[in-house]
Amino acid sequence: MEMKGIKKIFGASAFACFILVAAAVWLGGLNQDEGWYLYAANLVSEGRMPYRDFFYTQGPLLPIAYSPFRFVWDCAGLLGARIFTALIGVAGIFAASCFAGDLVERGKARIARLTVFILLACNLYHIYYVSIPKTYALAALSLSLGFWFFVKALKSDGAGNRYFMIAVSAAMFAFAAGARISLGLFLPVCALVLLFNFSDFRWSFLFFGLGGLLGLLAVYGAFLCDREAFEGLLAAQRYHAARGGFSPVLVVGSLSRLVRWYLPVFIVAGTAVLCGGVKAYFRDAGAAVRVSAIAALSGVFAVFALQMSAPCPYDDYQVPLAGMFAAVSTAVFLSAPPKGAFLEPRVSLLFVLGLSSAVSFGSPLLQEWMCDGQDRFWPVRKGKSELALLREAAREIDRLDPGGGSLLTQDVYLAVETGRRVPEGLEMGPFSILSDDEWRRLLMTTDIPLAALSGYTFAVDPPVCGERPLDEQLEFWNILKSRYSYAGKIDRFGQNATTLLFLKLAGGERAR
Repeated sequence: MEMKGIKKIFGASAFACFILVAAAVWLGGLNQDEGWYLYAANLVSEGRMPYRDFFYTQGPLLPIAYSPFRFVWDCAGLLGARIFTALIGVAGIFAASCFAGDLVERGKARIARLTVFILLACNLYHIYYVSIPKTYALAALSLSLGFWFFVKALKSDGAGNRYFMIAVSAAMFAFAAGARISLGLFLPVCALVLLFNFSDFRWSFLFFGLGGLLGLLAVYGAFLCDREAFEGLLAAQRYHAARGGFSPVLVVGSLSRLVRWYLPVFIVAGTAVLCGGVKAYFRDAGAAVRVSAIAALSGVFAVFALQMSAPCPYDDYQVPLAGMFAAVSTAVFLSAPPKGAFLEPRVSLLFVLGLSSAVSFGSPLLQEWMCDGQDRFWPVRKGKSELALLREAAREIDRLDPGGGSLLTQDVYLAVETGRRVPEGLEMGPFSILSDDEWRRLLMTTDIPLAALSGYTFAVDPPVCGERPLDEQLEFWNILKSRYSYAGKIDRFGQNATTLLFLKLAGGERAR
């Protein structure tokens, strides 16, 4: 395919990516997790240690990696944090594209890279989840870089260079596990694949294991050496396990939505299989490429199965895996024997670009970002984006409590947006664990002058994360009522549009 044609298609896809990133950053719905991830990074920037000094349930890499960049959201709030995260997310897309280019013969590398770029960068769902400050962007970047180094290492002629790069690859997987613990499965899976191919790559599995061990020590070593932090880390895993249960209905629903969100990727994968690409690819591919593809697919399916076994298998858990699946699917697709004009490169690229754009334009996310459901047959349209409403709420907080340093809230993105602290123990917002006695003591003794409380307040009962009994919720609200007075509200605020109440402490006593 002519270079000029590739440049035009890349230009169109890059423009589409820019539009989708802008939409995801500004229009994308608020997520409670955004607040407590950024708040954790703020605490780390102050010298606090996850698990020991505050409760935290994921791997520690995100707050550690984000902490030097606190100035971004201190200056620009959640908008700045989303732009920063989107840059990481797009970098991860480029890395996955480069991995795909190394999975095919040299003449098809540009086509493979561009195909994967289109599949991910022109997918609104993927762009949204790698643009909001959750773990997905960082995890996806780490995984993509890990597999790029993996295939580069196996293709290398020199043993020293191979062993060094395979160790770096494993370290990248360890960093991915530092962002999301479930991704640690890639380490044993890839090590086993290397071990089974010992005759081709000799001691690569040993250096892979060494790199993974050093990476895990770099991420988790400090927490293993600190007794309190280690106990907190174990408590975080018990938190996840306490939710318990398994529902086939939820699994089926999650799978159904996942196919809808990543329909173009699944179409490419299905077409590759139906056109005989699997047999052709694994027959003709060299050992380095074949082993890399097997390692990637094996890791993806292992982590996918683990995450699907969760009590609530949210489909966005799979976002970091999408790049690897798209890369291997594309490589197999491009290896399929020609079937008329359909698999001709230019036609295939335009088809993928058109399909991805159509799926993104028709995404239910756009309607969710524009409307708050429906009142009988009247759609309830949003007057402004959820992010804009968050900024409006932050201005109202500053008006009601000018110069304040603390905020009583479980909507932690409000604390991040206003540069304030939340009471100790509420760092994880709705998922914070406080006993009933701790809640009563906090509400009866706090001298924080302003509370900003949405429908999430007192509603979640962690770690099971069911709904707290109504009588307990009412008890807490009554304690607040005895000490705080109504100061205003914002309707249909934040994640899933609840009412945000502003309450001022009686007597105006201030906490600094």
